[in-house]
Amino acid sequence: MIKVGFGFDVHQLKTGNELWIGGVKIDSEKGSVGHSDGDALIHAICDAILGAANLRDIGYHFPDTNPKYKGIESKKLLAEVCEKLDEAGYEINNIDSTVSLEKPKISGYIPDMIDLLAETTGINKNNISIKATTTEKLGFTGRQEGIAAYAVVLIMRK
Repeated sequence: MIKVGFGFDVHQLKTGNELWIGGVKIDSEKGSVGHSDGDALIHAICDAILGAANLRDIGYHFPDTNPKYKGIESKKLLAEVCEKLDEAGYEINNIDSTVSLEKPKISGYIPDMIDLLAETTGINKNNISIKATTTEKLGFTGRQEGIAAYAVVLIMRK
């Protein structure tokens, strides 16, 4: 049996905060505002995995009201999500994702993101796609007020 999940996440950007995308620290004047490290890409991937397996969402498992998750690296959340997926009897086949951010340009960081995600999820890096786009200066991402990330994940019964 195969199942598909979709994930979406946004975070406000603030001058002076760190910007983490796909588990990689990005050189930027602005960074994500969040309870964790604010990694919108990993959060979208987590939601896609959880959704595909019908395991609710990232906020259910890692609520921002729990001090345990304050400042946590999102790759740790992803590792826990992958454990939950394994316990449910599924494995990830592939991940396709898009990050929407006006600046900074992140294409040079994508190979490192893919390596980190492959290591964290245990899947082949050839099965992980990360694309970067802008919104041509339109909307909150275009005005550099926030970052958005989208992910689709295909899972299969083990």
